[in-house]
This record gives sequence, structure tokens and C-alpha cells, in this order.
Amino acid sequence: MMLSGFFRLGVWQNFFRAWRSGYSGNLEGEGFTLGGVYVVGAGRQGVLLEHREKEFGDKVSLPAVLEAAEKIKPQAS
Repeated sequence: MMLSGFFRLGVWQNFFRAWRSGYSGNLEGEGFTLGGVYVVGAGRQGVLLEHREKEFGDKVSLPAVLEAAEKIKPQAS
């Protein structure tokens, strides 16, 4: 995203949301890498949930993560 990320409205909305909720991280690090969340099932279940950040501060839905985690079936040994 580099510099263009700072001109996106959603990035600033996410920043102010985090600031209002009291986020106090050190903000050190690379800063230009977007993250993601994967929930992977056992064996052949594969990926049950995939969330990739589209812009800085894009959050995954916690209920979606919990729902995907509940779908994980124990692998037969």
C-alpha cells in the first residue's frame, strides 16, 4: 500500500477508531505490511476462514473466527 494507504478514508477511520478505544501500541516495525487471519482445519478440511487486510486497520470479525473454529473436526488417527 505504501504512501497511497495514507490517503484512503478507511485507513483514517480505522486509526481514529483504534485511538478512541485506547490503543496504545508502540507503532514500531515495518508499517507497510498488511496482515491476515486464517483458520485451518485438521487433515483435509483445509482453510475454513481467510481474512486478508485490504487496508491498514481492517479487522477480522471475531464471531466469524469463532464459527470457523467450531467447524474444526478432530483428525482420526
